Amino acid sequence: MCRAQEWAYAALLLLCFSSSVLLVGAAKPVTRPSEVDALLEIKRSLLDPNGNLSNWNRGDPCISKWTGVLCYSSTLDDNYLHVVEFLLDNNNISGKLPPELFQLQNLEILQLDNNNFSGSTIPDSYGNMITLLKLSLRNCSLQGPIPNLSRIKNLGYLDLSNNQLSGFIPRDKFSENITTIILSDNRLTGTIPSSLSDLPLLQKLSIANNSLNGSVPSSIWQNRTLKFLDSLTVELQNNKFSNILGSIDLPQNVTVWLHGNPACSNNSLVHFCGSEREDIIDIPTNKSLGCSDSICPPPYECYSAKCPSFCVCSAPLLIGYRLKSPGFSLFSPYQKMFEEYLTNGLTLRLEQLDIGFTVWQKGPRLRMNLKLFPLHVADNNSSHVFNDSEVVRIVSKFTSWNISDSDIFGPYELLSLTISDIYKNVSIPPPSDSTMSKGALAGIILGAIAGGATLSAIIFIFIVRLRVRGHHISRRHRRNFPAEPHMRAKMLVYEFMSNGTLRDHLSVRSAKPLSFTTRLRAALGAAKGILYLHTEADPPIFHRDIKSSNILLDSKYLAKVADFGLSRLAPLPDTEGDVPNHVSTVVKGTPGYLDPEYFLTRKLTDKSDVYSLGVVFLEILTGRHPISHGKNIVREVNRAYQSGKIFSIIDGQLGSYPLECVERFVTLALKCCQNETDARPSMAEVVRTLETIWLMLPESDTKVAEPPMTNVVKMTSPPSSSSNMNNYYTSEVSGSDLVSGVAPTITPR
Repeated sequence: MCRAQEWAYAALLLLCFSSSVLLVGAAKPVTRPSEVDALLEIKRSLLDPNGNLSNWNRGDPCISKWTGVLCYSSTLDDNYLHVVEFLLDNNNISGKLPPELFQLQNLEILQLDNNNFSGSTIPDSYGNMITLLKLSLRNCSLQGPIPNLSRIKNLGYLDLSNNQLSGFIPRDKFSENITTIILSDNRLTGTIPSSLSDLPLLQKLSIANNSLNGSVPSSIWQNRTLKFLDSLTVELQNNKFSNILGSIDLPQNVTVWLHGNPACSNNSLVHFCGSEREDIIDIPTNKSLGCSDSICPPPYECYSAKCPSFCVCSAPLLIGYRLKSPGFSLFSPYQKMFEEYLTNGLTLRLEQLDIGFTVWQKGPRLRMNLKLFPLHVADNNSSHVFNDSEVVRIVSKFTSWNISDSDIFGPYELLSLTISDIYKNVSIPPPSDSTMSKGALAGIILGAIAGGATLSAIIFIFIVRLRVRGHHISRRHRRNFPAEPHMRAKMLVYEFMSNGTLRDHLSVRSAKPLSFTTRLRAALGAAKGILYLHTEADPPIFHRDIKSSNILLDSKYLAKVADFGLSRLAPLPDTEGDVPNHVSTVVKGTPGYLDPEYFLTRKLTDKSDVYSLGVVFLEILTGRHPISHGKNIVREVNRAYQSGKIFSIIDGQLGSYPLECVERFVTLALKCCQNETDARPSMAEVVRTLETIWLMLPESDTKVAEPPMTNVVKMTSPPSSSSNMNNYYTSEVSGSDLVSGVAPTITPR
């Protein structure tokens, strides 16, 4: 009975594990309808003389990448995509500042700098945009008061400078997460409110060039938590302040500027006010910027973060970045260390990095906006922009996760990567998917719940039967009868997958053959599932039995990876902190899919799964089994590829297909099936290549079914190659007639 109960317990664990890690491919996402309506209403309220919003009438805002609209890469619990960033700065937009932005209820960044909303006030509804992390409306010709922003609990960056705002600074308390408040160059009056005196993470407060009066409370910089900060700058110039209230001793690394105020007539405040000569230096006019008589024209920005006395107009790369599990709770003491860590990882100079703003999020996770500037070289006009190879190198560093993790800063997430028109001709590599989509998570939870209900009934019946039969088993043992084989757990509970396995649809007996688009989507879904196991599962997992019969298809032919009976946990660090690159284990798996090096050395690695998935790709292309009539699919495809007759072995049920897409898919599959482990791509590279192939497909093919893409690279103009995709379809020509440089048509096998 004890052994039988042990097997029952093992069955329970296996069932729970199998039902909870089934990977789900998300259905085709769309933007929440109310947000689409809000965006269209916003467009109607704006004047767009340069036509920057001309693509706002095409397709879905998130999927079609409307200018300035950035979204979550996956759906939320309501199964919709949501706008997370609204970036229309430097677009020569005018009209009314749109109140409809409040309807974007998941918006985190609102940035409309350097546009003309003359006569507009900031709507009170903006104070209810509680998800905002950054609000930047600099130089927008705004009027009226500043609304109450106290409800925005995670606001980290506020810039309303260079407008015509009037009235008082809000008396309600700002977010405790705020690091930057810039209200300079307005028409604000009244005194400094207490809301500015207890902000523990504040690094910059600029309220210069207003008409503020009264006394300046030294509690702004004497706050007891400031001793932990790396630096704090308080800019109070050119107001009507008469005195400093409280201690005038400055803590270390705190800078306060008070020149241009009546208080500077007090000689004891000279270290706040400076000399007349210093005043001139510290308030540079536009003519001292070093690049033009005006601010830098978009998309250029003033490259002066590390050299404030001089400005060079440069075109930066804008990075949305998040530390997933940093080993600290206050960033300022670690900022210089982080800058050195990141620039070393990117092989850049320290002065090329500017950290725009930082804010803590749940986790805790630290989100930040980064700007990477080209290295300025005197008398070299080309140093205003990155060269093409440098853009590709930097983007690849981020998207291929090649920046090593740090014990202090931990792993990171790439949230967004904005590339301006200056670099529109650069061939940007697509990013890898390092996170599981919300749709996948929802599928896992639903699958686990459904499986759990079924599992409870099965286990109950199972245990009852064991008890009824228990005394018979005991009597047999006492009589020295031959023992029955140990009961095994082959029970697996899955959600119902109406279209069976991928293998079922690659058979010549399949009643409804899959198109190339559907097969490619299945390949991408499976690859993302394996990538999740390798990089995001905790601890990571090697599947060890990837094959077409373990890839299931739901009613919409979305792929889900299944059957973890042979899976092994990835190696953990040893006592010295080193992580082995393999697991030594007895060879198991399915013939035809086995990694040759794993078979010979018994060393299981993530590249073993890459090999098996490559074999699945070859099945998708040819419709053949991995081993058939003594022939190995890898060897047969390689032979056809080397002889230039690769299209002669493509599945005859595939129908018409884009030649260039198939060629790239074949090349990827064969790379995955290299004999040497190091010659194979990583799973992240596999996903990136598949996404690239997907983006090459004609738009008509991807309208019906689109896989969950994770492309966070934003380009302000579409790739030039997209308009040529319709030239890649096939019909009737022999594969042996293939001529280099020509896109012929072929007869499938």
